[in-house]
Amino acid sequence: MTTWKASAELDAADPLNQLRLQFVLPTDKIYLDGNSLGPLSRNVREHLTLVTNEHWADDLIAGWNTHNWIDLPLEVGNQLAPILGAQVGEVLCCDNLSINLFKCLAAALELNAPRRKILTEANHFPTDNYIAHGLSQLLGGSRCEIQHVALEDLEHTDLHEVAVISLSHVNFKTGELRDMERITQQAHDAGCLIVWDVAHSAGVVDIDLTQHNVDMAVGCTYKFLNAGPGAPGFLFMAQRHQHVSVALQGWMGHANGFGFESHYRPAEGITRFLTGTQSVLAMAAVSAALSVFESVSLSDIRQKSLALTDHFLAHLASTEGTRSIKILTPYDHADRGSQISLSIAYGYPVSQALIDRGVVVDFREPDIVRFGFS
Repeated sequence: MTTWKASAELDAADPLNQLRLQFVLPTDKIYLDGNSLGPLSRNVREHLTLVTNEHWADDLIAGWNTHNWIDLPLEVGNQLAPILGAQVGEVLCCDNLSINLFKCLAAALELNAPRRKILTEANHFPTDNYIAHGLSQLLGGSRCEIQHVALEDLEHTDLHEVAVISLSHVNFKTGELRDMERITQQAHDAGCLIVWDVAHSAGVVDIDLTQHNVDMAVGCTYKFLNAGPGAPGFLFMAQRHQHVSVALQGWMGHANGFGFESHYRPAEGITRFLTGTQSVLAMAAVSAALSVFESVSLSDIRQKSLALTDHFLAHLASTEGTRSIKILTPYDHADRGSQISLSIAYGYPVSQALIDRGVVVDFREPDIVRFGFS
């Protein structure tokens, strides 16, 4: 039986308990929705004040050079790299997840021609499938074909005509964590490239894109990375693929953007995947949010996440009247992300009742209440 006293003792023994002080959290709420929007860190609030009140206000356009705003997408990408297990120069912070996925899928089709199939999971986050279908409609069926498969059927699917596989590292509805290393190897054994959506794992799960030989990945920074509502996305492109031509060609990805040449010449390396001018204020928020991770290891964050979800599940099991609740998230640590998803009859009013009582969760159709822990 879990108790408030036992919970308080766990908090007191927690090596990460001081991290909470770095965030601005309402005292009258229990916030369990970081899987949708991370909380505001004090670093972000202070840095945005500095950038707006001094850098922008005082330096005006000179800020592009004085404060190196022009290089923020790559600099912030390099801050993200250790969180993702990537190398310097392999991550770019820009645009949003959907646009970055379009870039990656288009690049994968070119790299793996003449194969033309994009294989995507049927239970993917919807925008990932929308982007794949939009690309297919743009290119036409002779150049791009979409195939859907349930993840449990992937192992028995013929992949030898597939150019690229698009999967979520953590399923947004169930919280199931997928075996990135095994599935990536399976894809490569069949001659496929793979793009991972790490939106629901970046910042709370140990990710090693380099060790697992991942080709490409996309994600967002407003969930467990705490960069703020609508914060930019990011893309990872393994160095071995960075020579590929870019489908969305913009002046910020040009080899000499301020030369204003009439024809496009791609920049060297990952910066060729930039399109237009990025938001300096948004990038500043991401950079400040990521600084929190410099003082803590992802392994410790992961262990804390698992301890919290274990504690929640134990409390749920010991509470009367919960037998009708179906737990969608796997119990096995190897298969669990950083959220617990419950299928509950009348889930929406239940979620609203929790919120009314100061426990902030979220709801996903048809009956799923999600609890995020980090």
